[in-house]
Amino acid sequence: MTPSEQSAKAAELCLLAPVVPVLVIEDAASAADLARALVKGGLPALEVTLRTPAALEAIRAMADIEGGVVGAGTLLTPADVKAAKAAGAKFGVSPGATPRLLDACAEADLPLLPGAATATEVMTLLELGYTVQKFFPAEASGGAPALKSIGAPIPQVRFCPTGGISLKNARDYLTLPNVMCVGGSWVAPAGLVAAGDWAGITALAAEAAKLR
Repeated sequence: MTPSEQSAKAAELCLLAPVVPVLVIEDAASAADLARALVKGGLPALEVTLRTPAALEAIRAMADIEGGVVGAGTLLTPADVKAAKAAGAKFGVSPGATPRLLDACAEADLPLLPGAATATEVMTLLELGYTVQKFFPAEASGGAPALKSIGAPIPQVRFCPTGGISLKNARDYLTLPNVMCVGGSWVAPAGLVAAGDWAGITALAAEAAKLR
């Protein structure tokens, strides 16, 4: 899968909803119910970060949820790519980009949303053919004003900003012409997940789905 093909697929995923839930799952037993709650609320593209021992098992549990598309976040190495693909991930997200990681995703036919935080990083990925990227860490890198500034000289790249984004500031990003969607964890608070409050999570997802 070429970078341009990966970006085309990433664009499709980013257009499914204004928010991609960024999920740090501690207990895979709750993964399927969590996925159903988010999809029911109108957020079908789900990013499970590979930050916990339960992440790969959670991806397996969520892979066949009707109406959902599960991906793996925090891809750092080719081994991560291989494991995520084997678990059923349909797309990948990385905080940055290295040649080995990009090559691994291409070889695995795994659509990637590669991370960039500066104009140089954005240009480097664009030169390779990635026209859809992740802006990370969004708030720490200057927030919506910084992304707007990057968009002025590089309008051909569109983004899914992630990092420090909440219901309070999501629209600041979503109103930018170079933003397709945002990534955020606020739609699946740890407290509600631990309590099994799936109705509460569906309500948060429905609220987020109306942001665009």
